[in-house]
Amino acid sequence: MSAFIDEVEITIKAGDGGNGAATFRREKHVPRGGPDGGDGGRGGSIVFETDSNIATLLDFRLNKLYKAVRGGDGLTKNQFGRDGADLVLKVPVGTQVQDAETGEVLADLSHHPQREVLAAGGRGGKGNSHFVSSVQQAPKFAENGEPGEERRVRLELKLLADVGLLGFPNVGKSTLLSRVSAAKPKIADYPFTTLVPNLGVVRVTHDFSFVIADIPGLIENAHQGAGLGIQFLKHLERTRLLVHLVDVSGLTGRDPIEDYHTINGELAKFRGELAKLPQIIVLSKVDVVADRASLQPVVEFFEGLDSGPVFQISAVTGEGIEPFLFHLGTRLQEIPKEVTPTAADEPVRITLSGRDTEDDPRRFTVERESGDTLVVLGKGLERMVAMTNMESEDGVRRLQRRMERLGVFRKLKAAGAQQGDTVRIRDIEFDYIDEDAEDEEEETDGDDE
Repeated sequence: MSAFIDEVEITIKAGDGGNGAATFRREKHVPRGGPDGGDGGRGGSIVFETDSNIATLLDFRLNKLYKAVRGGDGLTKNQFGRDGADLVLKVPVGTQVQDAETGEVLADLSHHPQREVLAAGGRGGKGNSHFVSSVQQAPKFAENGEPGEERRVRLELKLLADVGLLGFPNVGKSTLLSRVSAAKPKIADYPFTTLVPNLGVVRVTHDFSFVIADIPGLIENAHQGAGLGIQFLKHLERTRLLVHLVDVSGLTGRDPIEDYHTINGELAKFRGELAKLPQIIVLSKVDVVADRASLQPVVEFFEGLDSGPVFQISAVTGEGIEPFLFHLGTRLQEIPKEVTPTAADEPVRITLSGRDTEDDPRRFTVERESGDTLVVLGKGLERMVAMTNMESEDGVRRLQRRMERLGVFRKLKAAGAQQGDTVRIRDIEFDYIDEDAEDEEEETDGDDE
């Protein structure tokens, strides 16, 4: 069965963690109080949540950047900063989230209710009270907050229509679709203008919308393939409700009641369940009917079917459209959605960076970017650099000691780093200093003396 693919690319940015505080206890009777800087709060995460009342990704086309709140900074007296609130993005059931750059499936939101974290908020930086040691009783530095995850993602929704427009060719289905939605189907005064289903999104209220499909017109013996009938009938199998348009203009020379029986007969012959779907009867093209009283026998017949109110509309002038749409929305809310399971037994979940082995700061590589610039790559090491307060001399010294223990300088030398080369980790650059070469120079200078 053909399906409607609704897709959009957005950027999601989780909140950074709050910075730790570098403060000291200052009280009247405690002249030499120790460090009491509190930790920063965690940044808010980006969470995707399925919502059965949403049918499209239309809202995401209006805003392409979604940012969660940053964590609060730590305070004195070991007070933690406030955690940033998560940003919850609601999507239709059946939405798949892919990495926009790699195409990797990050999450398959296939059922309701379901929540998945797609970008984790950064951890709060530690306050200076964490760094007290036997050799450092009064640390004057604290950690910055961890940057929140940021990624560009593609949301893709394989969407099946809630409502199918049913009827003979040229009864006004495409015109109605263009009237009630933003869809722009091809419209002309000849049969089979529509060769593939056109889908449109109809917004009834701010928080309720549905998808309506203009199914290509059916003819007699469609169940046997006449007029591409079997292909067209398959498009109706997963709709929840049918809107049966009957042309009462008299311009085609056909009898509207006979048309109704013919179409329903084709549905029953193709698959009995189709004929049992609820139908709303709509008398179409009433704007060209000179004597409305002549429609009374047709109206009475359809009202006698006990299928609900019969609507008289003109998609050209807009007559009768508003009450028809209101009734359509009410009926849809009464019919539960059936969620089709995906092929996978379990939903796909993203492995968040900072939560796997790639987060280990010992896992890093060194690459030469240009003649005199080397880049150190590694999630754990990059995060360690990002969380260092580069304005604190003590903080920078601590970073240097940790990098030395991790073997960063040894690996740089092995990669051919030369005295004065530029080394970049994340967005921090520094000059490479070859301590062994400096020691040799000092020894040589001593010999010359």
